Amino acid sequence: MKFLYNIGRYFAMLGKVFSKPEKTRLYIRQLFYEIESLGIDSVGIIIVLSLFVGGIMTIQYAYSMSNPIYPVELIGLGTRDTLLLEFSSTIMALIMAGKIGSNITSEIGSMKVTEQIDSLEIMGVNSASYLILPKIIAVVFIFPFLYVLSVFFGLIGGLITGPAVGVITMPDYISGIIWLFEPYYVTFSIIKSLFFGFIIASVPAYFGYYVQGGALEVGKASTKAVVNTNILILLTDLILTRLLLT
Repeated sequence: MKFLYNIGRYFAMLGKVFSKPEKTRLYIRQLFYEIESLGIDSVGIIIVLSLFVGGIMTIQYAYSMSNPIYPVELIGLGTRDTLLLEFSSTIMALIMAGKIGSNITSEIGSMKVTEQIDSLEIMGVNSASYLILPKIIAVVFIFPFLYVLSVFFGLIGGLITGPAVGVITMPDYISGIIWLFEPYYVTFSIIKSLFFGFIIASVPAYFGYYVQGGALEVGKASTKAVVNTNILILLTDLILTRLLLT
């Protein structure tokens, strides 16, 4: 019953979030702030992780395909398709759920336990819309760009690491990246990233918005938010993969 109660309360919160805002100019200003704090500030970790993972995948594909009957281009192709289909969308979303999700929960939860949200409601402000809507729009907007950035630097990581450790030459790696490229993979993963962005912003916001107690409860809510967000990301990934790749 508690599960159904949380689902109902989550959608009720979304109803408040997407109601008409009182002052559009104020929301736009808040939106740009959220894009910077939740999206642009995550660029650094995206680049670092993608560079390392791209290099690691290139080495692993090289050793798993060391049989001479396999074309050497499969190393670049495998790295490319893994980045396009899963790592730069799903795995990166799981990582960002920890960074962005916990940030959202702790920020909104702190405002809740210090009664700042109650003060906004008393002043006639739709607190759910004012606090959560810019975050949702910002994360959904920025996630496709983070996905593209992750794919690019993942491929660069493989391009640097593969020739550096001697498992593949640069021309063979580039040929593998180009070989049998399927543009729909990019479209598919961008669609996934839009869904993931919505989940990463809205689910932690829900846990923060309805937290009760003090600082300890805010910390527990952040943990619950990250765990539930990751579960929903994997469930959504499974559903979208079944619907869009068949």
